[in-house]
Amino acid sequence: MIGTGTIANVLAIIAGGSIGLLARGGLKEHYQEGILKALGLATLAIGASGALAGMLAVQGGRLSSAGTGTTLAMILALALGALAGELIDLDRRMEQLGAWLKARADRGGDSQFIQGFVTASLTVCIGAMAIVGSIQDGLTGDAATLYTKSILDFMIVMIFASIYGKGAIFSALPVGALQGAVTLFAGLLSPVFSQPVIDNLGFLGNLLIFCVGVNLCFGPRFKVANLLPALVLGPVFQWAVSLLPL
Repeated sequence: MIGTGTIANVLAIIAGGSIGLLARGGLKEHYQEGILKALGLATLAIGASGALAGMLAVQGGRLSSAGTGTTLAMILALALGALAGELIDLDRRMEQLGAWLKARADRGGDSQFIQGFVTASLTVCIGAMAIVGSIQDGLTGDAATLYTKSILDFMIVMIFASIYGKGAIFSALPVGALQGAVTLFAGLLSPVFSQPVIDNLGFLGNLLIFCVGVNLCFGPRFKVANLLPALVLGPVFQWAVSLLPL
């Protein structure tokens, strides 16, 4: 049944976050910091591996660049996507959404609610599995990728909730909205979702996942939400540069 992958993903986030809340009070600050750095390292590895897979290709038994067009599309998408994101200030708007949710869901004055919501949302919403899995679910009803993502998100949000609190659980809302929308409209947009477009979306998504990992390990370095427009511009530029004689 189409849509079951997103439903399973949302339920996994809620379940993992609820379990994480039970452990929150039992973890001392230095344990939380160690776990957070370890999670950041894992996020870096996931993002880097996915990004390198999009940038490199095996030719004649050797690694080589996937092509000048892919690199050029990436640079254009990130640069202009960052400009658009800064103009709109998506990072601040995500924090405002977190504050709005906090005002309605948290009466206890949880100081880490917004940070937990934003960090968890960016980690579980972007990336190849979220994008490709939702497209597969919408086009063919195959939710296997999203089921696998659900297991990973269960663990990720459980750890985030044990550190940041209940804000991490509310990442289920953007996951449900974004993945549900992609799944719902995948059939209508199937002529646009060619394999190069899907590959480009996954590639850029993994680059943003890498940025999330950097923030977890070294503190805020990137406004990842402000880079999200790159996911829209990337496929457009990928198509445009494919027409050039590179």
